[in-house]
Amino acid sequence: MEFKTQLMNYVELVNKKLNEYFPMIDTTNKNLFDAMAYSINAGGKRLRPVLMLAAYNLFREDTETPLPYCCGIEMIHTYSLIHDDLPAMDNDDYRRGKPTNHKVFGEGLAILAGDGLLNYAFEIMLKDALTHKDTRPFTQAIYEISTAAGVNGMIGGQVVDIESENTLIDGSTLDYIHLNKTAAMITASLKAGAIMAEAKETDIKNMEVIGRSLGLAFQIKDDILDIIGDKGKLGKDIGSDMDNNKSTYPSLYGLEYSQSRVRELTEEIEIILNSYGNKSGFLRDLGIYLMEREC
Repeated sequence: MEFKTQLMNYVELVNKKLNEYFPMIDTTNKNLFDAMAYSINAGGKRLRPVLMLAAYNLFREDTETPLPYCCGIEMIHTYSLIHDDLPAMDNDDYRRGKPTNHKVFGEGLAILAGDGLLNYAFEIMLKDALTHKDTRPFTQAIYEISTAAGVNGMIGGQVVDIESENTLIDGSTLDYIHLNKTAAMITASLKAGAIMAEAKETDIKNMEVIGRSLGLAFQIKDDILDIIGDKGKLGKDIGSDMDNNKSTYPSLYGLEYSQSRVRELTEEIEIILNSYGNKSGFLRDLGIYLMEREC
């Protein structure tokens, strides 16, 4: 199947499943649910759930089984974006071409909408895990997701990112930020997909290696687009890293090296995926698509 057709199929599957979870009907907390739905329905690549589906499909053919976990990881990602945009963090006005959550609903409700998405994600995933006769692969997948999202993953990377503002940091610190703030959740998407499909340990390890390389390449590309990207295509302001005095790959190593590093990481991913033959064609094409993206 052509790459873009398969990509749209995966995205549509995730969006359809997300629609089953939203809107949440409760007249008393309607504003909270509206704020949660506003950000979850604001668009976006659905990269993490797509990666989870693709990894699962390397080893099993059905697409229904991992969907609650795909939705869960997208909710966790979305909560992190709501909080990341807050005045106390990056203070961004636009996300995906729309006003950020706190600009629409206010800071207090935006914080609680993020909290709501985080908790709702685990509610959905654990509820599904309990329906399976063998819960182990599914609880293991939830563990990988929770670890990646937590203090030794995304949150830990965000803390170091904040603490590094207005500071000239070295390359190892920058890699720590990128590998935790961004790559951890991308890695968890691939690992969780393979785990739920009951792949071999060597295959799960391969998904971990691919995830780290893909996540780092993805963040470096974001750093590049923050300098040379088109605001209209990105759907958000550019130059925010410079405005916040953040160290990035381009600021530490230059634009040319940063672009070269993205290509190098993408090639490393392809080498591993080649061992899976035609089955991994979608993931290989996805890596190239992300390398060449303009938004």
